[in-house]
Amino acid sequence: MINQQLIISGVGGQGILFITRLLAETAIAAGMPVLTSETHGMAQRGGIVVSHLKVGEFTSPLVRPGQADGLLTLKAETVALHRHFLKPTGWIVANSVATAVAEAEHPVATVDADTIALAMDNPQAVNLIVIGRALSVPGRLFCTPDAVEATLRRKLAARPALLEGSLTAFRAGLGQ
Repeated sequence: MINQQLIISGVGGQGILFITRLLAETAIAAGMPVLTSETHGMAQRGGIVVSHLKVGEFTSPLVRPGQADGLLTLKAETVALHRHFLKPTGWIVANSVATAVAEAEHPVATVDADTIALAMDNPQAVNLIVIGRALSVPGRLFCTPDAVEATLRRKLAARPALLEGSLTAFRAGLGQ
């Protein structure tokens, strides 16, 4: 059984809750137990949003400091705010230009998702680009790119234009 604890952070309006649910539904489709919790804060005003996602045999939805396997950030500034959740072997995937995240303790993978999403004329797709980047390294997450694509297809089946835009963004992140 895979056990993985993730922190997903950013600011209100970036789709933190969407990608948390996307990953949770992907785990459920694979028969894995899932717990989630989120802190919305002042999300409607661009405030910090933090989501906890646990896949596997856990009894509490909150990730304790020093226990997260990974930190996914949709805003580079939230790396400093939430890296204390990472265990010593944890990793970071950040929406950032490569030089904007200074981190000596954990490996960091960056993707300039803002620029990619704007070039695609789909600024709301930053979250899917970051998930794609996280999955660009096999074994980093509990799921595969194909499993996430299948979940996207299920979730967005009734909205074909949104589905195609979402798949394009996700695949752009995978290619980074």
